[in-house]
Order: sequence, then structure tokens, then C-alpha cells
Amino acid sequence: MRRTVSRATLGRVPVYLKYLKSLPEADKYVSATKIASSLKLGDVLVRKDLQMISGDGKPKVGYEKNDLIAKLSEYLENVDKKNRAVIVGAGKLGCALLGYPGFSDFGVDIVAAFDNDEKKIGTEAGGKHIYSVNEFKSFCKENGINIGIITVPAFCAQAICDEMVECGIKAIWNFGPASLNVPDTVIVQQENLALSLAYLNVLIKD
Repeated sequence: MRRTVSRATLGRVPVYLKYLKSLPEADKYVSATKIASSLKLGDVLVRKDLQMISGDGKPKVGYEKNDLIAKLSEYLENVDKKNRAVIVGAGKLGCALLGYPGFSDFGVDIVAAFDNDEKKIGTEAGGKHIYSVNEFKSFCKENGINIGIITVPAFCAQAICDEMVECGIKAIWNFGPASLNVPDTVIVQQENLALSLAYLNVLIKD
């Protein structure tokens, strides 16, 4: 059964995986206590994370290492079977996201970007091609895209969102400062960079 974990837990899963894969082949079992100590994390925190995804370890021996690796990898969408994503809006933010390699740790492969600026169309950013927005629908349908990332101004975000829904995209990561209207079958993650910065500003004043 697929479990729902917090974003904080999800963020630690690649760290656990990297550590587990670094252990000697001869190590068949590993305890949450050992993982916590090696990664300088709280013992209770690690136990809760692993319990949520893999269940309880065996008394006195902990988790079977290879089984734990398999379950953590599966939770990250099997990393070998990445979800393909595209970005609409190849400005500074879009290009920065396009060139960031860390998304692959979470089973996401950003394969291309789209823009309406003739100077950007046909160029590359982060080793990925930038296409005309006129090619967006056909590209998504031909390449099985299921995640869309919006980094365009607020006034055109909904129009881009509508095109993504028409293409069968099921999850949208929106950086535009505008709320999106989508069907119940589509997931939207709204990213408000200004709000995040404001929150940090509040924290340092406390």
C-alpha cells in the first residue's frame, strides 16, 4: 500500500538511499540507529521516516539493507522510471530549473522547455532544448509528458495551464503568482517564492 509522507521526509529519502548504497556489500542489515548516527540525524526522526515507508525493522538487527534500498527507491517513483516533465517559460527561473540535476533524485526528468521568444527558440539551457510554444501540445502527446512546470507571468499562467490539462498532464508545478483552475483529476503545487522569502525574514527577526 502506498503511504503518504511529509515533504520533509521525502526530502531525506535520497540521503538515506545514498548512504545505504555506500555501505559495504557484506553489510546485510542496518539499523535506524546506525543510519541516524552516520547522517547526524535524530534517531527517532529516522525511525519514523523508515517506518512510514518500509514498516518496522527486525528486532535487534534492523532492516535488511537491500530490501530497504528497494522500498525507498520505489517510493521515489523507482528512479529508473522517471516521470517526464516540461517547463513553459524559459526565463531566468525556467532555465535555472532546467539545468538543475537534483530533480532526478526524486524520479523527475525535465526534458525540454518552451517559450515564445524567437531569440530563445532553438537554443539550449542546461543541455535541454528550448522549443516554440506552438510545438508544446504535439511534443507532450508524443513524449508522454505528465508533469508541467509553469514559470510565466501571471496573466498567461491559466492559458498555459489549460493547454497542459488538454495534453493529459496530471501534475502542475506553478511558479506564477496566480491561482490556477484545474479539474479535480489534476494536482497543482503552488510555489510562492515571495512568501517563502517573507517567512525567512520573519524568522530572523524573532
